[in-house]
Amino acid sequence: MIDFKDQVAIVSGAGRGLGRLYALELARRGAAVVVNDLGGSMHGDGADASVADAVVDEIERAGGVAVASHDSVDSPEGGEAIVNTAIERFGRLDAVVSNAGIFNSVPFDELSQDDWRRMLSVHLDGGFYLSQPAYRAMKKAGYGRFVFISSSGGMFGQPLEAHYAAAKAGLVGLANVIAIEGAEHGISANTVLPFGFSRMVTETVGDPKALEETGFLKLIQPELVVPMVVYLASRACEFSHQNYSACAGRFARVFVGLGAGWLAEAGTTPTADDVAAHLSDVSATEPFTVPGSIFEEVFAVCDRLGVNVFS
Repeated sequence: MIDFKDQVAIVSGAGRGLGRLYALELARRGAAVVVNDLGGSMHGDGADASVADAVVDEIERAGGVAVASHDSVDSPEGGEAIVNTAIERFGRLDAVVSNAGIFNSVPFDELSQDDWRRMLSVHLDGGFYLSQPAYRAMKKAGYGRFVFISSSGGMFGQPLEAHYAAAKAGLVGLANVIAIEGAEHGISANTVLPFGFSRMVTETVGDPKALEETGFLKLIQPELVVPMVVYLASRACEFSHQNYSACAGRFARVFVGLGAGWLAEAGTTPTADDVAAHLSDVSATEPFTVPGSIFEEVFAVCDRLGVNVFS
């Protein structure tokens, strides 16, 4: 059994919904958990300390160990305070589940600058503000696990959610770089694209009573997302730089692939007309590779052109 004995985990946005379930399961498996939640509304309004406190109480009543953090991830000070809570209370930090977020639906042409910035400040900025001090602590210890909660809305698109999609896709980029830089320090970073019933789903897909009648809500029980997150946060996970979807008990890798494409002859200057003439090759998805970094893509092209960049 995967366990977290003598490990410490932070879960942001852990007061409700999926975040609460992540915290409960990590604690059940032995982790000391920092339950972070400002306690605001789904739209990011207000604050309520009792939200995080209730989850801590739930963990402790079940025999687990936890401490509440009421700081917001949307500032450097907040992120630092959350990490300090883990270090000062438990003396270490092994895993971070970056889950905190807000949600609202706005047509793209009506999206205000305030809506845009507010969404990014919690999801994307918050992911950075929490992960940077956590990364520094993990680097000193020579071990760490990051699980960033992204979204299929960001990877594949979701109507009325330009701000949310951009923020969630941005977390994939953040995780990619942490994975590359953290590799030599025993730090992994992966993302999960979850789909489970929550306040967010209610707003997105309509009347929950009608959905319940179809059996849809039973299929997307939030508990079905938890295994993927917990595995990626554990020592059992020995890989990094990956994305996984978790939906209705189906767990699958999500990746950005690169087609072989059309390569203009060395020494020529291709034109837009050439692109049009070779569009079928340019747009083909088979065969494909999944570059581990921007360098792998560039070096592969150089290799096809017969250029040795290391000579």
